[in-house]
Amino acid sequence: MNKKKKEINSFEDLEVWQVGRTIRKDIFELVKKFPDLEKYRLIDQMIRSSRSICDNISEGYGRFHYQENIQFCRVSRGSAYELINHLLTAYDCLYISDTELNDYRKRITRCIRLINGYIGYLHRAKSASSTSEEPISYTPNYTQ
Repeated sequence: MNKKKKEINSFEDLEVWQVGRTIRKDIFELVKKFPDLEKYRLIDQMIRSSRSICDNISEGYGRFHYQENIQFCRVSRGSAYELINHLLTAYDCLYISDTELNDYRKRITRCIRLINGYIGYLHRAKSASSTSEEPISYTPNYTQ
């Protein structure tokens, strides 16, 4: 089956960013049911880590070099793992159910796989776009 390539004109066209955005929005809704005492603790950390996933994908997309983009994707992946840890904390504190934990873990794991795939794509694109220049003599020409 010949799959048509999707045109990417913005970070918003990236599936990995779209999945991260959905997770971010859902986390924002999830933490609304947490107790007020967690407002500047766990809630804040969960919102920050969920935002960081998309923030770093979009910032990396805006970078000129592949290697910079890859580094921002690595930070995004770290934020996704951090979010899983925060969800485990929420579970341990009985703020979320077993079902909620497992659902978010699956979704975040999918996002991590997409990040890894995007990093792989960027590595391949970086290798394919190596540049070379013709040898240039940089010795001064004193004959004027």
